[in-house]
Amino acid sequence: MALVLASASPRRRELLPALRVTFEVVPADIDESGDDEDAARLARDLAVRKARAVAAGRPADTVIGADTIVVLEGRQLGKPADAVEARAMLEALRGRTHHVVTGVAVIGDGEATEAVTTAVTMRDYSDAEVARYIERGEPFDKAGAYAVQDPEFAPAAAVEGCRCAVIGLPLWTLRRLLLDAGVAAEPPTLPGCLGCPHREGSAAG
Repeated sequence: MALVLASASPRRRELLPALRVTFEVVPADIDESGDDEDAARLARDLAVRKARAVAAGRPADTVIGADTIVVLEGRQLGKPADAVEARAMLEALRGRTHHVVTGVAVIGDGEATEAVTTAVTMRDYSDAEVARYIERGEPFDKAGAYAVQDPEFAPAAAVEGCRCAVIGLPLWTLRRLLLDAGVAAEPPTLPGCLGCPHREGSAAG
């Protein structure tokens, strides 16, 4: 039995080794659009759809799917189509608190899914910083047009909740789903994971 990550996201590929698992990457080819106004439900649905799409061809394996949605005052922000849309998203988020919802699904003998919501407050970055970030080509494959972990732009002033979920994969939550599916996964030891509210043994975990 193999473990398969049904995602083309390089951020998810970088996070998953923190669980000390061996895995393959098989990106899911699905329509990621959806009109469900409940972001958590939509994120879970998209995560399951990605996992199912890959699991259909890998019936003996365990498949992970994930999807991330940025929500600002009830409005869902996906990946920007161009520089104009990226600038509009980053300007709308600037200096404000929004929520990032990441759904994760594991399909093996059964099927399980959860959604993790994290509050992110952006700093008051300048127009010039936004322009440089866009010129680097960074926003275009990211929900909300930003990467919270980007060391140069460093867009967030505060993150309340699971930082890994904002990057794209809630590691403590995923570990529980993998253990339930019979996959041995170690506790994540990334710096942000030790104080994560979803950590095993914590009040929220």
